[in-house]
Amino acid sequence: MVREVLRERFIESLKELGGSAGNGRLRDTLGWQDDTYWNVHAALIEDGTIIAGRGRGGSVALTGLVGKPAAPATTPRQPDLLTQTTTPTPAPAAQPAKPAPKRGNGNGATLGFEAQLFLAADKLRKNLEPSDYKHVALGLIFLKHISLAFEAKREALLAEDPTAAEDPDEYLAENVFWVPKDARWSHLQASARQPSIGKIIDDAMAAIEAHNAGLKGVLPKDYNRPALDKVMLGELIDLISGIATGEPGDTAKDLLGRVYEYFLGGFAGSEGKRGGEFYTPRSVVRVLVEMLEPYKGRVYDPCCGSGGMFVQSEKFVAEHGGRIGDIAIYGQESNYTTWRLAKMNLAVRGIDADIRWNNEGSFHKDELKDLRFDFILANPPFNVSDWGGDRVREDARWVFGVPPVGNANYGWLQHIWWHLAPNGTAGVVLANGSMSSGQSGEDVIRRAMVEADAVDCMVALPGQLFYSTQIPACLWFLARNKNPGGGWRDRRGEVLFIDARKMGALVDRTRRELSDADIARIADTYHAWRGETDAGAYADVPGFCKAATLEEIRAHNHVLTPGRYVGAADVEDDDAPFEDRFSALQSTLETQFAAAERLATTIRAALAGLRHER
Repeated sequence: MVREVLRERFIESLKELGGSAGNGRLRDTLGWQDDTYWNVHAALIEDGTIIAGRGRGGSVALTGLVGKPAAPATTPRQPDLLTQTTTPTPAPAAQPAKPAPKRGNGNGATLGFEAQLFLAADKLRKNLEPSDYKHVALGLIFLKHISLAFEAKREALLAEDPTAAEDPDEYLAENVFWVPKDARWSHLQASARQPSIGKIIDDAMAAIEAHNAGLKGVLPKDYNRPALDKVMLGELIDLISGIATGEPGDTAKDLLGRVYEYFLGGFAGSEGKRGGEFYTPRSVVRVLVEMLEPYKGRVYDPCCGSGGMFVQSEKFVAEHGGRIGDIAIYGQESNYTTWRLAKMNLAVRGIDADIRWNNEGSFHKDELKDLRFDFILANPPFNVSDWGGDRVREDARWVFGVPPVGNANYGWLQHIWWHLAPNGTAGVVLANGSMSSGQSGEDVIRRAMVEADAVDCMVALPGQLFYSTQIPACLWFLARNKNPGGGWRDRRGEVLFIDARKMGALVDRTRRELSDADIARIADTYHAWRGETDAGAYADVPGFCKAATLEEIRAHNHVLTPGRYVGAADVEDDDAPFEDRFSALQSTLETQFAAAERLATTIRAALAGLRHER
């Protein structure tokens, strides 16, 4: 179903451009990412629907336009990807004009399940802005999820005690939301083509909130507004109805969780800079989680966005054999709309969390000021100048110095430090400038933090990782106690520097992602340096990592940019004698000189010809 939608959209757009077009122009018209474009391109080339042309950047044309008969399809029709639980097997042997970049959720010439679903849903929005449409789509995914969980629990109760199946407390005791009859997905699906579907959805959302105190004020309830196309709503319900159909309860819920998470990232990409307000790229979150390893204790995010830090923390515990109940999750968010996204995101994952909202934010109304946390993961907004610093000049949190009124970076670092438990650790995403800035006393605060052994590790990240900005960022890791025992070594007087700027790969023209191998290398280096059991021995690697002493950091005026410490990567010595290497280099240079002279002669002749023609 989704595959056909993508093919049709590709062909329709090509027809609108006259039946042939350059790949760059067609890709821009479609508005697709590179991997999506080239995968669909490859499939259509293979079955003969289009043919590739020549020219700068390459072109493509409908086969019928140039009189070439369409080749018969050689690839069997794929099953409906909306019901698949694994990544489908790629079709054989097509050679696209440009290799399709690989994505973590796709392979070969077949788009990943979540990506195909997102593109199909995105087509339905037509002229609706992504910032508006995301609440429409995510609200319906959430509704299907809680309805699915409710129905699974209801069937189990009916088998044991039919009277208990109608008792809301039986569901709430299992962290399952009670869903009234007219709010269940089956009712919405049956009503999808009715003109009143918008009101039916709004009534369903209101009924669910009325029966579940934890969802009060969370769910979107504006599906009946005139500007929302009711035909589109019905089609979107049909599309979402196909997710996880026929799958067992736990598998179905996991699929819906994956879809919700993917859609958050997809909408963040569509919204660009605004998307960064509610979503931190998954690979960046994974670096934080894999380094801090939140197995047990309290986890906190003072600017939690849509809750991605918490989702990855729970995944980490589950994937490493821990118990989900061993971590308690707390957060705060100042944007009400984003707070609602977080509440739904965590509910879809079945994560019980204490997420607070107020429009003043963590600096001015700290909802959890008396709590201390074992792990803090945060991606505060970069370089905020209007954070109201003039109103909190006298504050117990400013242990290392009063942060400047014109930049909140060191306010966030100290707020986070204040909330750490005695053996707590934190990972914070900040703009690169925070590592070296000397403006408004930031260098004085940074020096105090280093001298107090508050800074544990610094990681320089590559550029283009974020939806909200193209500038590179860094990770600050703070530790309340760098000699906690428990098998870890005494790290006092040292800071680990990791330069990861050359890591990652482009997944489209504007954004980069860190691979599993990249994340593992960064995290494993940190664990080895901390002296963790079974982490292996740590060693400095020129160009990548360096354990620097306080004396070395003082020599750099407490600037914490990893590139200053890790040095240049070692160049491999091929063991050839110097004379041989020198002769080879000289020969190569002479060849290049000769080629340059021939090129210069050709250019002069061409210029002379132009002069005579005029």
